[in-house]
Amino acid sequence: MVTKTKKQQVVAELTEQINNADSFYFIDYSFMPVKLQEALRNELKEKQASMRVAKNTLIKRAFDAADGVELPFEKLTGMTNLIMGTGEELLAPAKILKEFAQKNKMPAFKGALLDGQYFDEKQLDTLAAMPTKPEIIAGILGSINAPISGIVGAINATIRDLASVIEEVAKKNAN
Repeated sequence: MVTKTKKQQVVAELTEQINNADSFYFIDYSFMPVKLQEALRNELKEKQASMRVAKNTLIKRAFDAADGVELPFEKLTGMTNLIMGTGEELLAPAKILKEFAQKNKMPAFKGALLDGQYFDEKQLDTLAAMPTKPEIIAGILGSINAPISGIVGAINATIRDLASVIEEVAKKNAN
C-alpha cells in the first residue's frame, strides 16, 4: 500500500512535469508487456516526450494543482499511462502512438490534451495526420518565397530579352 506521503510526492512530481509539458496523451497500458512499454518509452524519449504511470486519482490531483490545465477526468478510467510532450513537436507523440498501435495492436489511446483542447480516442488519426510546427513554418516560408522567385525570374527574363534586342540591333548596324 502506498503511503500518504508517497502519494503527495507523486502528485508534486506529476504537477511539476505537467507544468513543464506542452501536450498530454493518455493511453491504456493494461495487457501491454513491459518490453513493449520500454520500446514505446524509448521512441517517445527521442522526441522529447516522457511516459509516466500513475493512478487516475493522482493524475487528477496533479492536473488540478497544475497551472491552468484542465482535463475531462471522466475519460480517465482503468489503467492510465500519461505521456507528456515538450518542445516544438507537440504532435510527435500522436504519430508515434499511431504507428506503434498499428504495429503492436496496443496500447489503446484514451485521449489527448493540446493547447487546452481535448481530443478523444477517435481522433488519434486526426492528430497524427496534422503537420508539425516545423512543417507548417516550412510551408509558410515556401509560400512567402514563391512570389519573390517569380519576380526574380521575370526581371531576369526582361534583362535577357533586352540583351537579345541590343545584340540584334548591333548586328544590323554592323551590316
